[in-house]
Amino acid sequence: MKSIESLLEKVIELKKKGLTEREIGEELHLSTETITWLLTRGIEEEMPIDIKIGWRSVGVFGRRIETLSFAIMDVIEEEMVKRDVDVDVAVGIALNGIPYATCISNLMDIELAIYRPPQDKDSLGTFSSNYASVSGKNVVFIDDVLSTGHTLMSAIKTVRHDNGNPVLAVVIVNKTPHNDIMGVPLRALIRARIIRPK
Repeated sequence: MKSIESLLEKVIELKKKGLTEREIGEELHLSTETITWLLTRGIEEEMPIDIKIGWRSVGVFGRRIETLSFAIMDVIEEEMVKRDVDVDVAVGIALNGIPYATCISNLMDIELAIYRPPQDKDSLGTFSSNYASVSGKNVVFIDDVLSTGHTLMSAIKTVRHDNGNPVLAVVIVNKTPHNDIMGVPLRALIRARIIRPK
């Protein structure tokens, strides 16, 4: 893991470029809480426990993204059989879920929707009008890392608001102990957890 000082430098650089704390967290695969702590230098509290995930080895080549997408698709198909449900739309959660959802949409011959999270965690996000609608359709969410679950909760609320049916969420790495979010089953290729003595 990068040192705290080098992470702080990168966070400050991205903040100067105009990214929000949520966007910086997505870019660096850290929780928004960790980004806030870094920006405030931890004045009021201890550093949150977090796990830094790096994807550069995967993200620089489309074939590597596609390879992981095959594994995600296998999990989706397993859940479809287990739950006796079909999936109509793969929702790529911006930014990092989009390439995987695009591959899965192609591999499974289902529609593709793109979700843009809101700036604050209590609002609804938006779906790009250039892609599929979720209204009246069974939806699977695709993202790379689940840190706090706020983005996925917002996506679920937005799909329900738009009369869609969220049936599954699949991420590559789940940094939480959750097996569902707001009643929607959650699966991950990898589960990462900090183990602390009591």
